[in-house]
Order: sequence, then C-alpha cells, then structure tokens
Amino acid sequence: MSNSKPTILVQLDTDAQPSVFDGVVAVDAGVDHLFRHASVTPDNVRDLVYGALFTRGPADLRQTALFVGGSNVAAGEAVLETIKETFFGPFRVSVLFDANGANTTAAAAALAALTSVGGSLDGAHAVVLPATGPVGQRVARLLSRLGASVSIGSRDLGRAQSLAERLRNTTGGRFEAFTGGDPAQLNATIAKASVVVAAGPEGAQVLSAALWQGRSDLRVVVDLNAVPPLGVEGIEATDKNVERHGARAWGALGVGGLKMKIHKKAVKALFNANDTILDAEEVLELGRDLV
Repeated sequence: MSNSKPTILVQLDTDAQPSVFDGVVAVDAGVDHLFRHASVTPDNVRDLVYGALFTRGPADLRQTALFVGGSNVAAGEAVLETIKETFFGPFRVSVLFDANGANTTAAAAALAALTSVGGSLDGAHAVVLPATGPVGQRVARLLSRLGASVSIGSRDLGRAQSLAERLRNTTGGRFEAFTGGDPAQLNATIAKASVVVAAGPEGAQVLSAALWQGRSDLRVVVDLNAVPPLGVEGIEATDKNVERHGARAWGALGVGGLKMKIHKKAVKALFNANDTILDAEEVLELGRDLV
C-alpha cells in the first residue's frame, strides 16, 4: 500500500459504537489511517461519502475506501445501497460490506466445505440450517454459486420457502425449503446431504449427533456456533477439517481462522482500484487461495 497518498479506510458502522473488532482487523491489514463513524444511516451517510470523494483527485481515490459494518445486517445493506447511489462518474471509492461479519464468515464456511469435498461442489446436496439468518442466507447463496443444490432450513417453513424462492430468482440456483422443527423432515433432509452447515444462533444446538453421525453420503459438517452448547453435537469448536464419524468436521474456531485471513485480504484488496464493491460473491473469490 505504498503510494503517494496514504491509504484511508472510512469505517461506517450502523451501531452506536463502531466495532473495535473491525477496526483492529483494518489496522492489522495495513491501513495507514482509519476513520470510524457510528450510528450511520442511509439518511446521514451521503455527506460522509462526499467527504471521501471530494478531498482527493480521481487519480488518488483508489487510496480511499469504505467499510460498511455493524451488528444489523439489514441496516448495513440499506447503507450500502445509498452509498452506491451516491457515486457518480469517476467519483467513487471501493467498498467492503461485512456487517456482523456475515460475508467473510459465509465465505469461509463455503470454502471450508469446498476444500473438504475435494475442490468441487458440482452435484452436491448441501443443507443449511437455520438458513434464514444473515450468515445462513449467504452460506446458502455461496454454496449454490459453487455448484451445490441447497436445502434451506428454518423452524418457520414459510420463511424458508420465501428465502428459497428469492434465491432461485436472484441466482438461478437450485433451492428447496424444509422445516427444521419437524424431526422426520429434518432426518430425511440430512439423509440425502453431502454437506451440512449449521449457522444458528449462539448457544443453540440445531443438529444432534444421532442425526448426522454415520451417514454414508455425508462428507462435511460445518458448525459456526462457538458458544456451548454448540450447533452440531459431536463437533468441537476447534475442529479444522478433521475426520469425525466418517465426515470432515469444521468448528467455529477452525472456520474463524480462515474468516480472519479473508477479512484482512479483502481490506487490502480495496486499495487496488477505486470502483470495487466487495459483497458475498466477491469476498468468496478473494478467499479461494487461502484455504
């Protein structure tokens, strides 16, 4: 990052306090200056973006970038859309969207699965449960991009069906919905899975050992919950592509190491150009050579 102008990352956080985690990652990624703003909304973000656009000439705008974060992913998505609408002509800077770590975590989970099945998900059947949260939605989307057909799980079948339809329409991928609250339906869905990703809330078990252990077709299980009880019974948080009961296992901390590498690489990539938007798919591509 050595150019005539120092690199500046403007952290736009929708929470009342900017994320310390995201700030530390930015510093460790080598950003020269970090400007942190809290309580960012679509209504107040335009002036912040204008400040980033109009203080440097077009040739130097690649040295300025934006990071959209915060714990509320939907709020961050609204801010991102306003940012994109604010850009015009050559007046634009690169943006990384990673509210609540959703994109980097989902990319790491999808790449962990891809690695464990030998580098190809073409024809694989993946299950994501629950899939209707911010991380689960992105994991489902990315697994489909990598070639898998994906079963969308939720205790609310209507939410699962709505998400499956939306993902089919936006990606052209193969998605079906099921309810994880129905033991028989959950068992039948896991029985045909080659990949399972648990993206549930902290401290909530979504898959018992009896439902996944010993399944002949199951090749990889990824659990993104690090808080006991873990999301998948029989997986350790530190598991990193280890064999457990015939499947390759990844725990939240095992995935987390890859997520951190992807996050840092994404921050560095912002300064390669002034017109890059890093959302889930772009973050996934950046992480392919890091597994």
